[in-house]
Amino acid sequence: MPARLNEKLLSPIAGVVIFALVAIAGFAYVKWMPYYAKAFVAQSHHFIGDSILSGKAAAPPPASWSAATDYAIAYGKAIWQALVLGLILGSGIKVLLPAHWVGAALGRIGFRSVALAGLFATPCMMCTCCAAPVAAGMRQSRASVGSVVSWWISNPVLNPATLVFMGFVLGWDWALFRVVLGIAMVLVVAHLAEHYAGPQAAASLEQDLIPEAETSQDNLLLRWIREFMTLAIRLVPEYLVLVLLLGAARVWLFPVLGAHDGIGWIVAMALAGTLFVIPTAGEVPIVQAMFALGMGAGPAGALIMTLPAVSLPSLVMLRRVFSLRIRLVIAAGVALSGMVAGLVAMFVF
Repeated sequence: MPARLNEKLLSPIAGVVIFALVAIAGFAYVKWMPYYAKAFVAQSHHFIGDSILSGKAAAPPPASWSAATDYAIAYGKAIWQALVLGLILGSGIKVLLPAHWVGAALGRIGFRSVALAGLFATPCMMCTCCAAPVAAGMRQSRASVGSVVSWWISNPVLNPATLVFMGFVLGWDWALFRVVLGIAMVLVVAHLAEHYAGPQAAASLEQDLIPEAETSQDNLLLRWIREFMTLAIRLVPEYLVLVLLLGAARVWLFPVLGAHDGIGWIVAMALAGTLFVIPTAGEVPIVQAMFALGMGAGPAGALIMTLPAVSLPSLVMLRRVFSLRIRLVIAAGVALSGMVAGLVAMFVF
């Protein structure tokens, strides 16, 4: 009997160990070591790079194919390694981790799963698009809607490296602002998404999207490669198209970088930040450049909260695991959180 029990446990435990080793090695190479070095640059120079929106110019370029491709290339260079890691881990969850284990840890509705997923996200430090494949894998492995949303948004919003960069570049008061309002955003948006998902969404996923890895007897590596390729083919082409479109449209989303303060600009920047896509910590040089051109604290607060949280490409990437209603609730929650943050910043700073 013990021999049979050990035989049954060997495969799941081995899968968890392999997944953990790949995740640790991947995050160390793609995130932890580069950000550790970048923190010293932020400390000594109070600068981590030019704004990805406009480079050294005062405004984004006019809408054109060149503007689209230039942005896509700059953005791609910044995130491609993290995107590959996200695809590896997103497919790995389905192949290596037993769905009932994921469900037991993160499948409950309520604060516990939301908080636990947020804690798991803290060391990952991924941007919203690179975190999307992992979020999809979590949801398909029976994690609750609230826990998936919490993990997904906590990655960019509560990223400790970004908070350090923000402290050295923009000031520690802005870093504290991000932490407090970021935690509130994660909890509120996750709760709203879970509330509007309802029990039917959870039931359909449990029946229809249980990973094939639990029943397939194929070679583990082949299953992993197959899942990776399936995920990449589903997500990357549409992702690239949307990045190109947003790269061309940035002149309309951010028409005047030196925006003044006021409720109108807060609303506009909250909406633009919710739609637009940036690499990890890209909001820090963007806001720094806008401050230099005279932007007020209100629009800055809205951008600091919404730019990293979600984007149009990342919302589209999760269309197979979240209904349109849930994604609209998430986007609306992020945009409204950004507007509230802008109003708070306007009176605090």
